[in-house]
Amino acid sequence: IHQSINLIAKFPTIIALAYQVLRHDQQGRSLHVRHPYENYSVAENFLYMMKGPGKYTELDVKILDLALILHADHGGGNNSTFSVRVTSSTETDTYSAVAAGIGSLKGPLHGGANVKVNGMLADMKKNIKDWKDVGEIDAYLTQVLNKEAYDKTGLIYGIGHAVYTISDPRAGLLKEMARELAKEKGRENEFAFMELIEERGVEVFLNYKKQGAKQRTCINVDYYSGFVYDAIGLPEEVFTPIFAMARIVGWTAHRIEELNFSSKRIIRPAYKNVRPLQDFIPMKDRT
Repeated sequence: IHQSINLIAKFPTIIALAYQVLRHDQQGRSLHVRHPYENYSVAENFLYMMKGPGKYTELDVKILDLALILHADHGGGNNSTFSVRVTSSTETDTYSAVAAGIGSLKGPLHGGANVKVNGMLADMKKNIKDWKDVGEIDAYLTQVLNKEAYDKTGLIYGIGHAVYTISDPRAGLLKEMARELAKEKGRENEFAFMELIEERGVEVFLNYKKQGAKQRTCINVDYYSGFVYDAIGLPEEVFTPIFAMARIVGWTAHRIEELNFSSKRIIRPAYKNVRPLQDFIPMKDRT
């Protein structure tokens, strides 16, 4: 428990200082080392250490605080938390278990998704002349699904979730704060563009997959989180680390729960081969 509390407390400082070192060593910029204040919230301390005094607003703090709460936990089935639980079931140490979670979270289909959303939106801004033209937006999104646009993976980033279909409640809360933030920062046109992409993205995806009226999909929490972080002046390099800064709370809580099961069983999922049996071919006969 002491190790867990220690990690939760130190993650914001570790991330902020690591970024300051990165910008100094790799970008040749000044090295700013700012120590956290005891009377600041986690969100305000992080913005202070990243940006300096007087360079963030009350709304910046409020929305980052909300984002941290929304990302703090999402059950034991999400990939990174499950990785922590699986690793913890071997009774390894706290740091090894958390490292497993970080490795999982880094992936673009998990914690790195908001970076992909921002990249996709930047590409759309360059390639769509009229941000209000539904036809242009639909055509681009169809190209994405056909693996002809952006990173050619066939994924519309920020849309779809393994659990949520009607709505992701986290995304709804973050969207309303993002709307308020867009107004404060003078980015209302960009927000309106994202809203239209959200609307059209869901419809284009369902039509492309030929899913019936009963099948639905929705945006996930990653859709607006990247916009939020960018609007409050945080660099893309810390988008996924911010997710870790929040989710360390959930990771450590799940780890403690896992270690307190009386059965002390190791998690070992079963797998079933669904391919047809094949005859063995000697190495010399293989092509």
